Amino acid sequence: MFVRSLRMLLLSLALLGTSMLQAADQTARVYIGTYTTGDSKGIYSFELDLATGKATAPKLVAELKNPSFLAFDSQHHFLYAVNEVSDFPGSTGKGAGGVTAFRIDAATGALSKLNSQLSGGAGPCHLSVDATGRNVLVANYGGGSVAVLPVNSDGSLNPASAFVQHEGSSVDPGRQKGPHAHSVNLSADNKYAFVADLGLDKVLVYRFDAEHGTLQPNDPPAASVNPGGGPRHFAFHPNGKLAYANNEMSLEETVFSYNPHRGLLEPVQYISTWPDGADRKGGSTAETQVHPSGKFLYVSNRGNGSIAIFQIQDDGTLKAEGHVSSGGKVPRNFGLDPTGHFLLAANQDNGVIAIYRINQETGALTPTGDQLQVPNPVCVRMFIP
Repeated sequence: MFVRSLRMLLLSLALLGTSMLQAADQTARVYIGTYTTGDSKGIYSFELDLATGKATAPKLVAELKNPSFLAFDSQHHFLYAVNEVSDFPGSTGKGAGGVTAFRIDAATGALSKLNSQLSGGAGPCHLSVDATGRNVLVANYGGGSVAVLPVNSDGSLNPASAFVQHEGSSVDPGRQKGPHAHSVNLSADNKYAFVADLGLDKVLVYRFDAEHGTLQPNDPPAASVNPGGGPRHFAFHPNGKLAYANNEMSLEETVFSYNPHRGLLEPVQYISTWPDGADRKGGSTAETQVHPSGKFLYVSNRGNGSIAIFQIQDDGTLKAEGHVSSGGKVPRNFGLDPTGHFLLAANQDNGVIAIYRINQETGALTPTGDQLQVPNPVCVRMFIP
């Protein structure tokens, strides 16, 4: 028993050492999506030292209206941004936003605009690039719809090859009179697309054909959350057997079991993201992400300006481990660097990007003391060049 325990300890130390070596001398390239109200002009970028957590000064890399969410292709050659508006040029009064494509300069990180296409519905707020890099999928919050935009070999976008208008409502008359698609994510095998719809209290599941850029309802076509929950963002566990969604309105995280052969989601746990006993007035969740190790999950809470920390148990369920201040006002999206050592939280209302070091054993977040100023930040995306 002693020998086995010693071997496990040595293995753990070796893995930790490897992780530290991976972070040493590496730099992450970070891009920030914003709302272009006030002083913001578009997409900003900076570099993060993964050994020290120090960042360079943010700089504007693309002028664009309301690039509130960003996504890369798997090779990090291209960046795609939503234009979260309802009157994008070319919409001709039909109420549609846009998606804009950029080429990323491998040496400098500079962005060169390629082209834009209509998103198919008003208020696009989230997008993902499929594993082949041949399609961009976009969720339209205001329009309550999802679309697929084929990608050319040069990274530019074609008009939509698929468009699905969601139908229905849920229990809250103020926010759920109709559909509000809030995010779109793809399974690891690229066969299924998952669209969290706040207005329907459902995560809709589509069979996705990357070759033809099409979406077809799965069987069953959706997984429901508690009425009035308002699912917003969605994340898979690295093991491919679990998934998580933060419910914006009910301040809950839903844990799903996932059957990858059928694209089937089954809720197995609901857990509050809010501190026990705290006033819930004005509260809502914004983002959820799983740590690369699969050991921790984080959720941003607006209203009280916090990041909720959870440990992921062996069965995939969550154990609450407390909260930390987001470092500003109205935290939206946050980013985890690819090595899992740092979390960067975007605080929309006071323009602060707060940097936290992640404890690799507990998942605890410790502020590094460094904060960056970016006007109206709402999305953090990064990769290691």
